[in-house]
Amino acid sequence: MNYWLMKSEPDVYSIDDLARDGSTHWEGVRNYSARNNMRKMELGDLVLFYHSNAKPPGVAGIARVVKTAYPDPHQWDRNSKYHDPKSTKDDPRWSMVDVEFVEQFAELVPLDRIKATMGLENMVLVKRSRLSVQPVTPQEFAIVKRLGKG
Repeated sequence: MNYWLMKSEPDVYSIDDLARDGSTHWEGVRNYSARNNMRKMELGDLVLFYHSNAKPPGVAGIARVVKTAYPDPHQWDRNSKYHDPKSTKDDPRWSMVDVEFVEQFAELVPLDRIKATMGLENMVLVKRSRLSVQPVTPQEFAIVKRLGKG
């Protein structure tokens, strides 16, 4: 099993939205490193659901990958903000995955606490914070989950 962190702005799509919906597709990723990370995801991988662009930003809960990477259809929709005129159906540039709700943490694990917690100092979130889909080690996942339990 692999572990990941995926970022979403809570006013766009929050952990509450995922809990309500049960599952969703993770569309609109337009960064090659983030896309490549999604293409590495496997069924059952666990995801730290991170609220970005929030006050404070932090991990709000856990999701699970329920459908591996497939072409993001928004890249071909001329009316979509995710449209990419250079992407073709024969060689799609962009992918998405489907995730399902697993749990919401008792308390948000804020970025400041993550940065201050021993064992998380080398986390991609700390080193390369802007990446929207990033790998997490099993140890990092366990520490963040423990922090979220309160």
